[in-house]
Amino acid sequence: MVLPMMILVLVLSYLPMSGLVLAFKNYRFDLGVFGSDWNGLENFRYLFVSGTGWNITKNTIVYNLINLVTSQGLAILVAIVISELSGKVFKRITQSVIFLPYFISWVIVGTFIFNIFNYETGVMNNVLKTFGMDPVNVYSIPGVWPWIICIFNAWKWVGYNSIIYIAAITNIDTECYEACDIDGANIFQKIWYITLPSMKPTIITMVLLQIGRILRGDFEMFYQIVGNNGQLFDKTDVIDTYVFRSLLTNSNLGMTAAATLYQSVLCFIIIMVVNHIVKKVEADYALF
Repeated sequence: MVLPMMILVLVLSYLPMSGLVLAFKNYRFDLGVFGSDWNGLENFRYLFVSGTGWNITKNTIVYNLINLVTSQGLAILVAIVISELSGKVFKRITQSVIFLPYFISWVIVGTFIFNIFNYETGVMNNVLKTFGMDPVNVYSIPGVWPWIICIFNAWKWVGYNSIIYIAAITNIDTECYEACDIDGANIFQKIWYITLPSMKPTIITMVLLQIGRILRGDFEMFYQIVGNNGQLFDKTDVIDTYVFRSLLTNSNLGMTAAATLYQSVLCFIIIMVVNHIVKKVEADYALF
């Protein structure tokens, strides 16, 4: 049983790494991977000299930091609120409703957003016209899209993350809460001194895992919400969408391979540094 899985991992995960050599080559389709000339770090230089590399890196990091705070912070809050609900039926219904967005694909979410903000037929502009106001072309205002993207990302992921935190809360010894009741502690004191400290290992693990992919843009989310609207790229373009679009428009495999390698190396360095810091502070909570 182990051998087939090892072969699968080898074929799907390790063999494709040979393609990273493209990051250091001036790839030509007629010459192939090994026949194309080496060009050193020229692909990386082109990526950053053009200014694109810095912008997509900044966007990717900023979006992931905002999503880290919103999705994890709201998930902790939701998990605590649900755990404090007394009615079992109401608790299960609430948990299911909050968890439901996780199962909705970004294709549907993107269509929903388009139907809201579309200039000609969108719900928002129809409401504005009803009140005698001028319609707004949201798709030509880049500044509002970071807010739209982060709000819908939090809406989609809070339910999933809250399930993990609810499981952590469920494992807390009830005798701790009973001791607090005897001492006359109120609900906020129990949350602050019992619930949150007990959730600390889970919170650190979740944060570490999300920091490890801080340079990984959610391609499907950005592509389905923004699409190929060039007016919004300055504020919404991340590494993953840039690589995909470059392959479609330029077919520059060397530059896209350079962007992917740059992304992977930085992710690895960041997770190692953060894990080292956690190990220094609380060795038991480190990933490895």
